[in-house]
Amino acid sequence: MAKKKENVFEDSMNRLQQISEFLEREGVELEESIKLYEEGIELVKICNKTLKDAELKVTELKKQLEQIIK
Repeated sequence: MAKKKENVFEDSMNRLQQISEFLEREGVELEESIKLYEEGIELVKICNKTLKDAELKVTELKKQLEQIIK
């Protein structure tokens, strides 16, 4: 399961990079730019959620470790 989430995060980041590079090119049509921008926003949401979930998990693990050490 962790592997799947990692792949989603990595795939999303890679796709964001592709979108960014594509949008930096000249001659991109407005409609296509808007579609890509919208896709990018959705990918950012996915990445942010994944990072927040990871942060919560690390916080939980730290608390568990502190209880073991005490």
